[in-house]
Parts: sequence; C-alpha cells; structure tokens
Amino acid sequence: MNYFDLTETEAYRKLCAYQKEKPELKKLLTPEAVKKYIAPAGKELWFSYAGKGITPELLELCQSLASEQECIAKYKDLLAGGIANKGENRAVMHHLCRSAEGLPTSGKSASNAAFYEKEKKSFYEFADKVRSGAVKSSTGKLFDTVVQVGIGGSGLGPKALYQGLYNYCQADRVTPVLKAYFISNIDPDEPLSVLSEINPETTLFILVTKSGTTLETLSNYAFVKEIIHKRCPAVTLEKQTVTVTAINSPLDDKEQFLAVFHIDDYVGGRFSASSACAGVLVSLAFGPDIFSRFLEGAHYSDILALNERAVENASLMDAILDVIDVNIRHIPVEAVIPYSAALAPFVRHLQQLYMESNGKPAPYATCPVIFESVGTDCQHSFFQQLHQGKVEMPVEFIGFKHSQLGCDIQYKGSSSQNKLNANLAAQITAFALGRSSTDLNKSFPGGRATSLLYGERLTPETLGSLFAHFENKVMFQGFLWNINSYDQEGVMLGKELAKAALDMDNNDSPILQSYYSFF
Repeated sequence: MNYFDLTETEAYRKLCAYQKEKPELKKLLTPEAVKKYIAPAGKELWFSYAGKGITPELLELCQSLASEQECIAKYKDLLAGGIANKGENRAVMHHLCRSAEGLPTSGKSASNAAFYEKEKKSFYEFADKVRSGAVKSSTGKLFDTVVQVGIGGSGLGPKALYQGLYNYCQADRVTPVLKAYFISNIDPDEPLSVLSEINPETTLFILVTKSGTTLETLSNYAFVKEIIHKRCPAVTLEKQTVTVTAINSPLDDKEQFLAVFHIDDYVGGRFSASSACAGVLVSLAFGPDIFSRFLEGAHYSDILALNERAVENASLMDAILDVIDVNIRHIPVEAVIPYSAALAPFVRHLQQLYMESNGKPAPYATCPVIFESVGTDCQHSFFQQLHQGKVEMPVEFIGFKHSQLGCDIQYKGSSSQNKLNANLAAQITAFALGRSSTDLNKSFPGGRATSLLYGERLTPETLGSLFAHFENKVMFQGFLWNINSYDQEGVMLGKELAKAALDMDNNDSPILQSYYSFF
C-alpha cells in the first residue's frame, strides 16, 4: 500500500480547483438533493449529507480521493492485524470486540477476536450473578449501584454508553437497573461528591486501567478506599471491586479483587467502549443482552464501512467531506450537536475521539476543533455565532423521530418531540439558506454546511452504530491525512511535567517551579 500526504494526491489538487468554481449551497440544496444524498450508517441510522452542497462532480472527486488513499484497503489491513498504530508498532483491533463475522480477519486477528469473546463471556456470567443476587457485597448486601473509576477513554466512553441507554432501559422495563456513577477527575471534590450519593455496602466498584499504573486512577481509588474505611469500616473495598486491566498488570490479581477482566494493547482507550472497559459496567447496570445489542449495532456499521463506493459508505463519506472543510475550505472548527439529551456525554466522548486521535503533526491542518453541546440548549448559547459570525463552523446534527421514554404532551398544537425536531430541521435550513435583509442585524448569510445522522429512536443497536460510525470516520480521516490516529504522544508531555512538578526538589525547570509555586 502507498502512504501519501493528502496534498500529494491528484484528487486533492482537483478538489482545490473544483472548490473555486463550486456552485453555492443555496442553489444546490433542493428537496430532490435532500432525498437523494443519503447513505445507511448503521442499525436504523442514516447519514444525510445534502447540506454539504453536493454535485455529481464532487462525488466523483470524493471517490477518487478515497481510492487514491486506499482507504478501504487500509481498513481491511487493519482488520487483518496490520500495524495500524505505527508509533507504538501495534495492531488496532477494537472492531473485533464487536464481532469478527464478515470481516477480513487473519490468523492473528482471529486469535484476538477469540480472546475478546472469552472475556465477554466471563463478564456476562459475572454480571448475571450480580444481578441475580448470587454475588453480594462484602457485608452480604445486594448490589444496587456501580461506580467506575477510570480516566480518559476508561471514563468518557462508558459514561456516554450508560447515559445513552438509561432512559431506554427504563422505558423498556429492563430490571434491575443499577445506578452508575463515574470518578475520573483527580480533583478530590469529585470522588467525595460521588461517595456522598452512594451506600458503600451496596456499591460495586470497577477499577479500569490497562497498565494498572495510571496515577490519577490509582490515586482516586486510594482516596475512595480511605474515605470508605473511615465511614464504613465493615466494607472490604477490594472484595467489592472488579478490575479491568491487561494480563499481568499489577491489578491482574484475582486473589485481591472480587473479579478481574482483561483488555489488551490492541484496544486504545478512546476506542474501548466495545471492550470490557464499558462492557462490564453496562452488563452490570442493564444486563448482558443490552450490551450485546450495542455490539450488534456497532458491528453492523463496521460491515457497512467496507463498501468501496463512498456514496454508500456513510463513515467514509462523512470523513471525506470533513477533510474538504478543513483542508480545502480552510475551516478549523466543527460542531457536533445531538437533539437528544441522552447523548450529552456521547458528544463529550466524541471530542476526545476526534481530537486525541487526529490532532497530530502534519504538513497541513488535520483535526478541527470540536464544539459539542445538545440541542435545543445550544441554540441559546453559541448558535448566534454560527449563524451570523464571520467564521463558518460546519455542524453535524444527530436526531431521532421518537424519544426514548415515549412520554410526551400536546401543547399549542404539537408535542415536545415535534417541537424538538422542528427546531433541528429549522437550524439546518437556516444555516443553508440564510435570510436577506436591509437590516444587517437581521441578515443571515446562509451557505453554511451541515450534515445529519438520523433514526427512529435511540436504542442499544442505534447507539452502537453511532459509536462505530464515528470511530470509523476518525479512522478514515487518519488514512486521508496520512497520520497515526491511534497514539497520543501529545498527552504524555503534560503527564511527565506533572510528575516533575510533584518532585520539586529534583526538577530542573524554573518555569515549571514558578507556576507550581502558586499552589
């Protein structure tokens, strides 16, 4: 396979020339275009991209760019266990946590898929025992609460998954539903706040760190242990703790902890929602069937992402259109806005997924700065800037026909869900068409790009497809930009300096010492 910088491709040069002559969005966005430019994105999930201003010529150039950068061939190589994370000389196998069925695996990747299946079976069996009451707390009480202690992908993804499915499980009468809390921030106020909400005698803790040495996570667990020992000395915390860690890490100790479940180096933190990192918590909180359905939706999207035709491959088309915004239209920002309150933690997870994966050194801009919020709240905050500010910010919307809980009222001729979706449709239309006025304050330029992921209802399958769609979009963008989406060296420098600041007697940075002296 060839590895070219984006700007070395013939398709890039043609796209730059096309952009100079491209018709304006106001002329291209017709009812026919809205109906035509749609691709399946997952289980009951579709991608509408007419709001990007599409022409047949543009689609040909998008296909040429995908082919020239060998996006599908590189995806297949990744699935077969190729070294996709070249910075750390590792394969990338989070797709295989969902399922290997229908994917072009090799002996190596199939072996890892079997390992993930084994671990999944193990934490499914454990979750069933906890939920049935066969496994109890160290004081003999039934568990009714779960607390996950982990940082980065060990917190953001699992929290997004839990919050995204909580209302669905309430509405569909999944029982029991265990309440979940999350501790990730090293700020001592966070664990104290969580501990004030729970009963230690009925709470199961999940300690997540692949290396078993993550300083923030271990510090938070030590904090929790000390406070619980003071407040509730009858609790033996380790016997109410399961760990999710690598084989042979310091936390891989079934004698010390209630249970241990494994992850490996081939599943990166921000891509780990399909693994035990989120699977243990979701299986405990809602049951293994709910997590299995989430994986089914994710796998469905992984299969769709193998399509060579960009117009039928939602994650690939989404990736290419964003690259055009960044590198040809020179727009350094993007917003991702779900019109579903349940997805508020999900878009915070996406911020990490995008920016930690693709905010990498290159001869050109790569990942845009990601703004995230939930509609309709953001219409009353930063949307003013999006509509009338000088700098355009493309928006990717997410919306659903039906709410999760299904409870609604009629007020002034429409339901709340109708009003929510009317606002979503209105925003897309306003961004594209704008409004002319002799009063500058009431004039909207329009011509501002949007895309939309939409479905019937936010279900476990749909949420799985959303996770996979964006993971695969980020992957394809990495191929297009010729960067490594799977390491995070930019995170490491700050960690190293933080350790140095704590060792004031031995660090030799006067600037670091000066700032830390404030505290």
